[in-house]
Amino acid sequence: MKLTVLGPGCWGLTIAKLLNDNFEEICVWGRESDITPMLKNEKRIEKPLEIQLDKKVEITSDLASAIKDAEIILLVVATSGIRPVCEQLKKVGLKDNQILVNLSKGIELPSLKRMSEVILEVLPDINFAVLSGPTLAREIIEGKPTLATVAANDIEIAKKVQKALNVSSLFRLYSSDDLIGVELGGSLKNVIAIASGFAHTMGLGDNLRGSLLTRGMAEMARVAISLGAKPQTLYGLSGMGDLIATASSPYSRNFTVGSMIAKGKKIDDILAELGSVAEGVKTSKALCELAKKLNIDVPVSNAIYEAVYTDITPKEIMDKLMNRKLKEED
Repeated sequence: MKLTVLGPGCWGLTIAKLLNDNFEEICVWGRESDITPMLKNEKRIEKPLEIQLDKKVEITSDLASAIKDAEIILLVVATSGIRPVCEQLKKVGLKDNQILVNLSKGIELPSLKRMSEVILEVLPDINFAVLSGPTLAREIIEGKPTLATVAANDIEIAKKVQKALNVSSLFRLYSSDDLIGVELGGSLKNVIAIASGFAHTMGLGDNLRGSLLTRGMAEMARVAISLGAKPQTLYGLSGMGDLIATASSPYSRNFTVGSMIAKGKKIDDILAELGSVAEGVKTSKALCELAKKLNIDVPVSNAIYEAVYTDITPKEIMDKLMNRKLKEED
């Protein structure tokens, strides 16, 4: 079997390394500008993580060659790149037996579409699934185990991907037919992870962080369920599981963004310093716009949106959250 990974970023290379023994052939595709000489020649990167790929892994910028004969194709690019890459896949053409699996977590702006909606809009007739869960790349590279969920509208496709990508003792996968819930859980939790990093660095205590995660989880559930997700999915691996990991780990880019906002840094400087994508930044805007459209109250997410896109101070953020009108818990 052949696996193709579209996206030579940290997560794409991590998943290629993790699945090395599951496939006879592995190919990593990226734009020529994204493939460093070290990666091309030595199958290795050093930043932001040190990752050494097996010698059998092919690195290429030729998309047609990359997906040829691949049973499973993993889409692991930034959300802003999903539509352009799918347009390229449309030109090249996917075969009827190939399965495209999206691992990117976010919402497209300004359309407010989920990644599956974007992908299936461009490639309507493909076999499609999503994979989401608590998957911090650094821990996976260190050989630490985790669990995740594969979802598809066709449960048989989800089960096929589940079986192909499961790694004994390291990467336990569950299957689901709730594509909307799995997808939104992985996307929306990034916003709440920013809030958690903010609270941690502000020194506001574990009580407040626990409160933010709980109220943030309620916001995620309200929005996702309104969009068709099953409630139980939001409290599973791709929702609460991913939220707990991302909102408590310094390895999380979104947690780090929140931490840096608490120090008074501006978002452009933060992203430049990170040198990588933190999907929660754009998702905060998308989530707040979705909530407004659905007439759903999302105060934690609104606070993060203001922290990212306005000049509000860290103290003002907390004052606004803590001094809102009293209400019943929902």
